[in-house]
Amino acid sequence: MKLSCDKATTLCDKSQYGEISLWEKIQLNIHLFICKNCGLYSKQNSVLTKCYKKQQAFEKQKSCCLNNNEKDAMEANLKAQK
Repeated sequence: MKLSCDKATTLCDKSQYGEISLWEKIQLNIHLFICKNCGLYSKQNSVLTKCYKKQQAFEKQKSCCLNNNEKDAMEANLKAQK
């Protein structure tokens, strides 16, 4: 049942993407409780994942915005329809 640190970091990565089984999750949690280095890795991995997701959401939101030319064209089109 003893888990190596290499296996624990792999399970940590799988856990970030929801690809971990219940048994693997139990093993990982026990290992993280015992091994402070892997616990730190897990926390840092979580922070990086959150930052990445925020950046992706920002990029998606930014790409949805109209530039000034598109806004002017839309405004002219709306005025022409009145």
